[in-house]
Amino acid sequence: MSDLPSLHLPPEDIQTDDCLISYDYMYNPTLLKGRVAFITGGGSGIGFRIAEIFMRHGCDTILFSRSMQRVSEAAKKLQAATGQRCLGLAGDVRDPQSLNAAVEESLRTFSRVDILINSAAGNFLCPASSLSFNAFKTVIDIDTVGTFNASKILFERFFRDHGGVIVNVTATLSYKGQVLQVHAGSAKAAIDAMTKHLAVEWGPSKIRVNSLAPGPISGTEGMRRLGGAAADAAGIWPTIPLQRMGNKTEIAHGALFLASPLASYVTGTTLVMDGGSWLTSPNHLKASLDLWASGMKKEKEPVSENK
Repeated sequence: MSDLPSLHLPPEDIQTDDCLISYDYMYNPTLLKGRVAFITGGGSGIGFRIAEIFMRHGCDTILFSRSMQRVSEAAKKLQAATGQRCLGLAGDVRDPQSLNAAVEESLRTFSRVDILINSAAGNFLCPASSLSFNAFKTVIDIDTVGTFNASKILFERFFRDHGGVIVNVTATLSYKGQVLQVHAGSAKAAIDAMTKHLAVEWGPSKIRVNSLAPGPISGTEGMRRLGGAAADAAGIWPTIPLQRMGNKTEIAHGALFLASPLASYVTGTTLVMDGGSWLTSPNHLKASLDLWASGMKKEKEPVSENK
């Protein structure tokens, strides 16, 4: 019997926000040929890798983030690695005016936008009792309001008349209740609810809306700054059924599936990509509180999970 490739090992990935050194195609390289994707928080992390994998499958992309320098550098890397077009635009998902201007510029450049990836997010570790009102509101504004803003603007500007796909990057934080994460868990739970509502309302306009919920993912800002090193030292990964963290390429493949014709009859659902983590991973209350108390994250500006 000939050896077959493993069905559980992850694809190649790199820790930095750079393009993959090599890539083995699992799907047809022309799967998204002629399509255009608008990706919030696409300058780094999961958003960057989603852009790369989409572009390797024939898609042009727009990266939208608060840092013009970040998205400009990311766009150059992506174009050089894939040969596809990539437009970097600066703005804030909390500001409908800046989002509308970015969508207008995107339509001027590409004449269409077929896919929206909502991956801009803010997060930090903090007990609910120490969480300021403004900090809670900021995360809700970036994650939940930002997702609605981008979705509504693209619906009005293009999707209503031409159809489209929306993929909202969420999380499993609210499934069992995660310590130090009431703000992010509440925001992501609201997005999952929004996904269902929009899928029902916008389905007749040929718009599919789904969520994608990653677990602990290596090479992301969230993993670097939200306790990844502490989890590593504590030996958390064996508590996950698949015994490891995921990587950005795996999550990008999930987004590719949801955005492509492969998922043509999938809408209003959440694809959980966490290796079974939320089912088994314990809440380490004392260790989490110790980590927070050490000053890693307190009342600082929320850091991005996906940008």
